Amino acid sequence: MSKVSVIGQGYVGLTLAIGAAKSGHEIFGIDVNAELIDMLLMGKTDIPGLTKNDIKDLIVNKKYKPTVDFSKVAESSIVIIAVPTPLNSNREPDLDYLYKASIEIANFVRPGTLIINESTSYPGTLRNFIKPLIKNKAKFDLLYASAPERIDPGNTQWTLSNTPRILGGLSNEAIDKALNFYSSFCASVNVVSSPEVAEAAKLFENTFRQINIALANEFSIISSAIGFSTNEAIVAAATKPFGFMPFFPSIGVGGHCIPIDPSYLSFAANLVGVRANFIELANSTNLNMVEHVVAKISRYLEKPLQNLKIQIIGIAYKAGVSDLRESPALNLILELRSRGANVIWNDPLVGEWNGESSSPIETGIDLGILVNPFNLSDLKVWSQAGTRVIDVSANSFDYGWPKFL
Repeated sequence: MSKVSVIGQGYVGLTLAIGAAKSGHEIFGIDVNAELIDMLLMGKTDIPGLTKNDIKDLIVNKKYKPTVDFSKVAESSIVIIAVPTPLNSNREPDLDYLYKASIEIANFVRPGTLIINESTSYPGTLRNFIKPLIKNKAKFDLLYASAPERIDPGNTQWTLSNTPRILGGLSNEAIDKALNFYSSFCASVNVVSSPEVAEAAKLFENTFRQINIALANEFSIISSAIGFSTNEAIVAAATKPFGFMPFFPSIGVGGHCIPIDPSYLSFAANLVGVRANFIELANSTNLNMVEHVVAKISRYLEKPLQNLKIQIIGIAYKAGVSDLRESPALNLILELRSRGANVIWNDPLVGEWNGESSSPIETGIDLGILVNPFNLSDLKVWSQAGTRVIDVSANSFDYGWPKFL
């Protein structure tokens, strides 16, 4: 078993660190967020599927060591980068976290260490961005591989262990060492011909979903105007046993992968002079769903939203998690407020956002909106009070959507 440093202890890095530690590796979980590390040292995490006992037992047994100390890289034979790769204000790749992680690795890494990038990025990131940054300071031979993460927070069916892994390396030695590591806790590891293929595969699988969700969203607008059931039509189409996969409409797309990865692929295409038309259209379609829904809410109420008190239930990007990354619910709040509405929200898993706190479910409001309801008691409280409620959750986009209750 190996000593491994995992840079970044968020959804991806922590899940990886705990999984690898359980398989017998000695893991240094490194993060610049001292508050997060303190919480982990106490065994606390809000990541679904990871319990307090999981973490504490591994810490006690010295298999998992949360720390802010990057010098632990010097003790590791494998260093894994699992930091955020968001979009900037122009919705272009922001590799600042990746840059800082690479520089810190270069400060402490030792010859022969395997560097693995799990952070999602455009094809060529490992070869043309990470390796040159590290090599510029650590002027000795290292091994490099790319194994893009496939973490789905809250998914109990597909986990770290049974989700197939894609792996590409810059040398056979790097591939062999990385394959041996991942095979110790992943049931299936698929080796591809280059890191670029691994990087591109991760982007393409989520671009596939982004484009098909956008198609479903556009279809829901068409079906609403014509007057037939979106969901019934999609379910009927899905009875075809070949050549079709069902996707359903929603208020928008959230999380780190689907709304972001396609923009990394579009960026890579632009670098070589190719315009990614489908990607750009899908991004625009999904981002505009919130504005479309708010306009429909205003028409339903038959009056402006100015000064109306509105409460939203569930602001994470999907139910059952506290993850706010790219959550369309946040865009919904901002769009409603831009039209003069007084918006409060309730989400027991999130607790705080943007300096605001989750509010108890209220009855003295003009409208309740279900985005990601935590439980059915939300409806019971409002139904007893006669509160007008609109459902814009993922399963509501049907006859004349959104669904008014």
